[in-house]
Amino acid sequence: MITSNNKSQKRAFIFLISLFFLWGFITVLVDSLIPRIRDLFELTYFQAGLVQFAFFGAYFLLSIPAGHILAKIGYKKGIILGLYTMAVGCLLFFPAASYRIFGVFMFAYFVLAGGMTILQVAANPYVAALGSEEGASSRLNLSQAFNALGAAIAPAIGAMLILSDKVKSKEEIANLSEIGKTEYFLAEAEAVQIPFISIAALIIVLAMLFVFVKLPHLIENAPKRGHRKLLTNKPLMLGALGMFLYVGAEVAIGSYLVSYFMDMELFSIIKNNTFMRSIAEAILNTNLAEVDNKAIVGAFVMFYWSGSMIGRFAGAYLTKVMAPNKVLMRFAIAALVLIITSITTNGFVAMWSILAVGLFNSIMFPTIFTLAIDGLEDLKPQASGILCTMIVGGAIIPPLYGLLADMIGFKFAFTLVVFCYAYILCYAKIREKVLK
Repeated sequence: MITSNNKSQKRAFIFLISLFFLWGFITVLVDSLIPRIRDLFELTYFQAGLVQFAFFGAYFLLSIPAGHILAKIGYKKGIILGLYTMAVGCLLFFPAASYRIFGVFMFAYFVLAGGMTILQVAANPYVAALGSEEGASSRLNLSQAFNALGAAIAPAIGAMLILSDKVKSKEEIANLSEIGKTEYFLAEAEAVQIPFISIAALIIVLAMLFVFVKLPHLIENAPKRGHRKLLTNKPLMLGALGMFLYVGAEVAIGSYLVSYFMDMELFSIIKNNTFMRSIAEAILNTNLAEVDNKAIVGAFVMFYWSGSMIGRFAGAYLTKVMAPNKVLMRFAIAALVLIITSITTNGFVAMWSILAVGLFNSIMFPTIFTLAIDGLEDLKPQASGILCTMIVGGAIIPPLYGLLADMIGFKFAFTLVVFCYAYILCYAKIREKVLK
């Protein structure tokens, strides 16, 4: 199936790593906007979760069409198309922030996610196909490690650029003069506009570079009606459900960490603990008295995504020396133990145990993905489309978690997340049996 030499494959792999870093960074930077948007528009936790619905809903609508497009135009053109679409989405944040209309924000998220959908559908199976089937999980784990590196950096950037200044209530805004209101709204718009315009410029440069990069051609003959054939493939369909639940659980935790920590009033004990205070000040590069409480707890979200990065580098090795489904099984058990620990404790124990879940989330996406597409050959673009459609879990589960948080509180709402990881554990256990 591979028609190019090892040197060409290595060059392609290096360029693809930059894509994984980029969309990891942008995905988590979006999370930084949720607490701010909730204050600005006075949303419930359920309504705030709808931001993720717009973002991840694009995966549900566009992944299968993206698979069809890739089967026709190839991975390279698909990657370039995805990058330019992402750039348009980032630029839409400028009018969205200027006019302060929630619906425009939602549309900007959707367009941005549309570009990322095309990248996901193209890049994941492409990395898996750049070599032997046996090493596919290891390669994708390594690529996803750089995705997690971008995700690990994003919370600190978001805390500094988006969450650091205090958001005024409607009453405080009403008491401002007309000039004061104008200045306040301009500052609020710039807090969102500047990061995303900068990202758009970077994406455009990256897309232009990819025009001149030679990538191996890996799709020889995409079968017609591939999706119909794949719908009867048990390993793929069970993996698709696992992908839905995994992405939903990971995004639900990441999206509500700041609100969860605020609910436990962790900002207060962080300020009063010398060691924790020093960590927060080092991350934010400022005295805690000068920033909003959300920024204080938000700074620690980087440990959730940093754990994912570390785990994926480790996972690239572990999936070489162990069966991928066994690695997945052990990591799912660890995630369950940590979530239950956070539910049943308070303070720093509850905080660090939920942050540590990121370490064990690390290998789940690439390992589920490669287990699901194993042996599908030229059907991989269509299979990738189905799997990426299931990223819509990030649109469904966070609002459900937010609804439960509104009704019964954050800790009890975690039972939804526990169910998600329990299924992943079951999928890892039955994966070998399904193949037989």
